[in-house]
Amino acid sequence: MAQSVSCQIFLFDCLLICYNIFMIITPNILTIAGSDSGGGAGIQADLKTIMALECYGMSVITALTAQNGETVTGIFAPPPEFAALQMRTVLDGFKIAAAKTGMLFSAPIIRAIAPFLQKRDFALVVDPVCVSQSGSRLLEQDAVDSLCEQIIPGCDLLTPNRPEAETLSGIKIENEDDIKNAGRKLLDLGAKAVLIKGGHISGGIMVTDWLFEKGQNPKALSKARVETTNNHGTGCTLSAAIASFLGRGMPLYGAVSQAQEFLNQALRKSYAPGKGAGPVNHAAGLVRH
Repeated sequence: MAQSVSCQIFLFDCLLICYNIFMIITPNILTIAGSDSGGGAGIQADLKTIMALECYGMSVITALTAQNGETVTGIFAPPPEFAALQMRTVLDGFKIAAAKTGMLFSAPIIRAIAPFLQKRDFALVVDPVCVSQSGSRLLEQDAVDSLCEQIIPGCDLLTPNRPEAETLSGIKIENEDDIKNAGRKLLDLGAKAVLIKGGHISGGIMVTDWLFEKGQNPKALSKARVETTNNHGTGCTLSAAIASFLGRGMPLYGAVSQAQEFLNQALRKSYAPGKGAGPVNHAAGLVRH
């Protein structure tokens, strides 16, 4: 009996040591994005993704949106000074392993946070969110130049979908040659790498994302297309997953590949908790005991 109790104590001590080691090495991942009151996209999707991938998430909120699976009914942005205060406070209190940007909304907010990102010492993924899935504009027109001039240069990865790649490159994407031309044009904006997502490009049973890195041939990364209307927050989820894997020390190609797999699994188990487009299932890969 005494030996059994001693063994249980030993196992408990081992588990406690493992837990403490895990907590010490858990990377801190920062999301700089807008809030989705419907919970499917924005910082809500980012934080769910970051936690599902065993990282610690924190946020800088650039805008509040009133939205659900059907529409965005309103946007309220904090003063740029408050966005900067959030950035300063988070960076003062935490060692960041990687960060991602999503909805930045306005040129003044971009100007407020850009200096912190320009002198960062962590990986940065830029998701150039321009329009919501329901068609509402999430980046003011006059903020596009600010994004290109102050946020994209020097970022580790830019992750536009087809409409965003067309907006930023000025190239209409209709075929593979257009994708490659747009990728090269986007690299010229100063990003170290570009991932043009294929979800908005029609055709076939596969979805192909194209990864462009300076000095390398483009890489096609394909996954089976998941037929579902519950695809709210896919771009947010993918970029947050890539940032999480980069924060865990993965090289870029591996981080993108693993993030693709995470999103594909979340899409396969997506669901609709309310009206309109439902979210992906960020808990799809979790094992419940």
